[in-house]
Amino acid sequence: MADLFSPFTLKGVTLRNRIVMSPMTMYRSTDGRADDFHVMHMGARAAGGFGLLFPEQIAITPDGRTTTRCGGLYDDDQVEGWRRVCDLVSSMGGVNAIQLGHTGRKGSEVAPWEGGYQLPADHPDGWETRAPSAIPFGGDHDHPVHELSVEEIHALHRSYADAARRAVDAGFEWIEMHYAHGYLGASFFSPISNQRTDAYGGSLENRVRFHTEALDAVRAAIPERIPLTMRLGADDFNPTGATMDDAVAAIAMMKEHGLDLADISFGMNTTEMVDPVFGDEAGFVPRAMRVKEEVGIPVGVSWNLGRPQVADQVVRAGLDLVLLGRPALANPHWPVWAARELGHEAPFSLVPEDYGWWLENFRGHAPSIGWPEVVPAASAAGGGDVDSDLASAGVSAATDAVDVTQERAA
Repeated sequence: MADLFSPFTLKGVTLRNRIVMSPMTMYRSTDGRADDFHVMHMGARAAGGFGLLFPEQIAITPDGRTTTRCGGLYDDDQVEGWRRVCDLVSSMGGVNAIQLGHTGRKGSEVAPWEGGYQLPADHPDGWETRAPSAIPFGGDHDHPVHELSVEEIHALHRSYADAARRAVDAGFEWIEMHYAHGYLGASFFSPISNQRTDAYGGSLENRVRFHTEALDAVRAAIPERIPLTMRLGADDFNPTGATMDDAVAAIAMMKEHGLDLADISFGMNTTEMVDPVFGDEAGFVPRAMRVKEEVGIPVGVSWNLGRPQVADQVVRAGLDLVLLGRPALANPHWPVWAARELGHEAPFSLVPEDYGWWLENFRGHAPSIGWPEVVPAASAAGGGDVDSDLASAGVSAATDAVDVTQERAA
């Protein structure tokens, strides 16, 4: 049975563990380029033991960014900065992953701590956003939206392929397509935002055509050894939007077009959601399990998996990767902390050997090295039982899972 620290192989790539730093927009780029911040941001987490590391969604065109401060690979001049990042991550034992995407009608924004609102097209830092249909997202994203022509859709597919080639040149070994969170791929998938009447709208097969053609374009542009994965906005939590039934059928279609792994997340095509699971621990795990069981494809999952006992149990239950965002920001050495919490026999083997030697051979007062003391098994789950928590989230079907709290106590 695999656990959180088991290696994972997909195509020609092997990860040292199942812990992934999820893509998170950092708003630190200039003209789409990576700089010292990105080297630090990615390198620190690679040194901290993460197996697979994403920087953020990387735009395939200038108008595919969220803000003018977001990363891109739409120009050859952007390759060198990302190569610096990849070189350091590789030297620390991590695998470089890139998430290619386009923000669609949710672009032309200011940073969230500046209000996160959308700028009009005539603002110096704004642009006219593009989407499958000329429907603004709503709220403070109410500026006119350009409906993509078929020719423009085909041009975007070429942009995906061009960005993927640049990514390989930079040293990325894992390519993910961003089809979630209300961005362009998500908006094609959802009937809330896609009201086209041509071959890219209407039926589910038509609404997924944008995705499968983009996958075809990227698969043809990259070596076969490189995994091609996708984050899908699998549920809009709205009766008029995309559903899990749609998602399962869509992922099965994408599997026929070279998809190697599905990463399950929110649709976010509307703010009018009914009972979303944003705040629920392991809330998206049951949906991810359904994809794994019904489509027969490797599956990753994110959202509220930062307790080591829960993250480990998710893998033991049968899912393949655990993606962590905020936990990775809060603690660049989250994998080492998790290894100590879970009773791993050599937690400091996850860090570079110079770090590991000093941490394993310290002398004197043990807590003074800066690592939190391991929590006693009885209180490790924060007052709850991990098996019970996951069962209440609908994961009891995974069944043979080991009680990790008992294993830690042994």
